[in-house]
Amino acid sequence: MGDELLVHRIDRDLPMPERSHPGDAGLDLRSAVDVVLAPGERATIPTGIALAIPEGYAGFVQPRSGAASKQGLGIVNSPGLIDAGYRGEVRVIAINLDAATPIEIERGDKIAQLVLLAVPEIGVREVAELPSSARGERGFGSTGR
Repeated sequence: MGDELLVHRIDRDLPMPERSHPGDAGLDLRSAVDVVLAPGERATIPTGIALAIPEGYAGFVQPRSGAASKQGLGIVNSPGLIDAGYRGEVRVIAINLDAATPIEIERGDKIAQLVLLAVPEIGVREVAELPSSARGERGFGSTGR
């Protein structure tokens, strides 16, 4: 059957996380509370769910593009990381990036999306020198754009 995302609905009146369209990568997360974010204000918003993410995966909480472009709703630590071992309530650290207009979030509103990605377990080893690469140490702006 494959891996499953196990969801515990702490708030039974809110729907399960779901994809808006077949094939979407993100599962919509909803607010469990009413909140108004003044311009520049941030709040930690509960979603009413807890998760058991399968080992070998992590959850990444990301903004919803519609809410970001229409209202200026962002996520402070985007993407927010949920490790497979975490079992507490999922919370979204939201911020109003609009300079003038408050954002009103009502209980049940879609506020973020959860994307699950495989994360390989990779060993860490200290070395005296890194192997060379074509790019080398060139960083910001190194492509001329």
